[in-house]
Parts: sequence; structure tokens; C-alpha cells
Amino acid sequence: MDQELRRGVPGRRVDAVNLISAGALIYCRTTHRYLFLLRNGGRHSGSWGLVGGKIESGETVIEGLNREIYEELGGVIKDAKLIPIEKFTSDTSRFEYHTYVINVDEEFVPVLNHEHRGYCWVQLEDYPKPLHPGVWRTFKFSSVIDKIRTLETVL
Repeated sequence: MDQELRRGVPGRRVDAVNLISAGALIYCRTTHRYLFLLRNGGRHSGSWGLVGGKIESGETVIEGLNREIYEELGGVIKDAKLIPIEKFTSDTSRFEYHTYVINVDEEFVPVLNHEHRGYCWVQLEDYPKPLHPGVWRTFKFSSVIDKIRTLETVL
């Protein structure tokens, strides 16, 4: 398969031509709450977002997301099942963002790195504000919210 067509596919390795990022909305089955992180410094400082970030050259989307989870939350999520809910592609096709839901049995206290200065576990309808613009855009699509709500009933 042509390298141009393989970029951004979760099981394929990413090259350095385009920017590909991924993030995860972490859902706790017992409390029915989601984890949000408060950005610290840099672009969109003070906004609430998801764990995630840029996929590095040579990584698959899943490898990159797992690395970001380790870096931003201070560890791995054991037996994590990543359920895709959205893939955003910019108008120019030079940026992709893959959004997943990961479910956990219990809420945990993340060990935040320098990228975040706070966290909260909240019900989806009580998400913190202001949201990171990318997360805000994702939440404005009723089809994405419908997928998330459906996942709550089966997880």
C-alpha cells in the first residue's frame, strides 16, 4: 500500500510528513465519570482536554497514544481497550486527530507531568470549561456524543 494512504491508520507506522495526534476520553464504569486534564502553559493554557498528543515518526497511533498516557498520567492503563469514536481530518488533510474512549473500573489519581496542572473526574454533561477547542468541536457533534452514550451502556 502506498505510504500516502497508510498515514494515520491505527495499526500503521506514522511518517514525519503530516501531523497526526491522538487523545483518549477515559471513562470510569463504577462512577460513570470521565477524566479531563487542565492544560498548563503553551497553546490553549487553562483549557480542559484529554490525555494525548502528537504521534511521533515511526510510531503507530496506538503506540503514540499509549506513550502519551504514560507520560501525562504517570503510568499505563492495564488491559486498556481503545474504542475509536472519531477521526478528525483538517481541510488540507495535513492534520489528523484520533479520539478514543478507554474504560477503567475505578477512578485513579494521575501523576501529572509538566503539560497539565490539574485534573477532574466529571459526568459528561458536567464537563469543565473552557474546553480545549478541539475537544469542544468534538463534543458539538451529536453523533460523537451518541457514540459515547452508547458505549456507557455496554462497557
